[in-house]
Amino acid sequence: MQHPRLSINSAFFAVLLFAGLYFLFVERQFGQAVMPNPKTASTPQVSPTPKSTPKPTPTPVDEDGEPIRIETDLVNLYVRVVDRMGRPVTNLRKQDFKVYENGVLQEIEYFSKELVPTNYALVVDNSGSIKRQLDKVIEAGKVVINSNLPDDETCVIRFISSEKIEVLQDFTSDKSLLTEALDKMFIESGQTAVIDAIYLAAQKVNEYERSKNADDRKRRALIVVTDGEDRNSYYTEKQLFELLRELDVQIYTIGFTSDLDKEGGLIKKSPKEKAESLLRRLAKETGGRAYFPQSVSELESIAKDIASEMRTQYVIGYYPTNKSATNGFIPINVVVADGPNKEKRIAITRSGRVPTGGLKNTPTLQPKKNN
Repeated sequence: MQHPRLSINSAFFAVLLFAGLYFLFVERQFGQAVMPNPKTASTPQVSPTPKSTPKPTPTPVDEDGEPIRIETDLVNLYVRVVDRMGRPVTNLRKQDFKVYENGVLQEIEYFSKELVPTNYALVVDNSGSIKRQLDKVIEAGKVVINSNLPDDETCVIRFISSEKIEVLQDFTSDKSLLTEALDKMFIESGQTAVIDAIYLAAQKVNEYERSKNADDRKRRALIVVTDGEDRNSYYTEKQLFELLRELDVQIYTIGFTSDLDKEGGLIKKSPKEKAESLLRRLAKETGGRAYFPQSVSELESIAKDIASEMRTQYVIGYYPTNKSATNGFIPINVVVADGPNKEKRIAITRSGRVPTGGLKNTPTLQPKKNN
């Protein structure tokens, strides 16, 4: 098997006066600087390992109003805090948090609880397994989009197989274009490639973010709607999680797993268990959240929940004390103080980071070979 492809649909044609302009237009609208189709490419063309994402750096001012220094090694964490009932805790201060890297306490240099604009992709499974839920999924997607802040930008992606992962609408803040893209979704048959879709969507969000000026960078996220059963992806789970650790993209998953086979064994997980395990891990390792609705009637509430959670987070920035770390995965742990009545709180963020260039030339990011 060879690379999956991410294709971009044209929105409309323009009337052209000159043949030369026509060909330039066609090239711009239909040219796909993407991975080759696995069914047609003769030789795998491995994409270069993505470089570490430049950390989003809003103009930092500490709680006393004093500017703080900006350095390229600043690490930003987006942190959700909930109580034991899962309710957001939104009134915390800088001194309520402690950040550890490899067990070593870090000094918090930047702290904010302001709304941060987000670039996110809405990634929706359009395979037959979602047929019964698709109409409600589309409506839920519109709920999320309609909650967008003026500076938020969203793209809409539908996927079926490795050969069919399509961008229905590229990044825009125009809600009408985004809702029109959702209305274009339809069910097709194919071998569902959940891992490939998330891999390419994460790369796309990252590439778009990197195309921005340093002072215009935003949070990055994916909202993925699927049954979670991967049937024929080009990339492996290991490759996907290695990529996600480097790109720093939060993932929210909505998993319709109730119709999957529940029969497993002592050693092998059932399809349902395997799908739910993947979706939970995606959310946990990236600081997102996994949802498993039992009914489509829950979708509107879930959509509102995700829209709120993406924007009620703390931003914590620090300069790592271990400047010599250049390779491998560095675990991160954020601890939050108990409440005034000793009530427990839980801080949720990404599980760690890869230093700048830390995965460069790492062979595990190469696509798996044909058997």
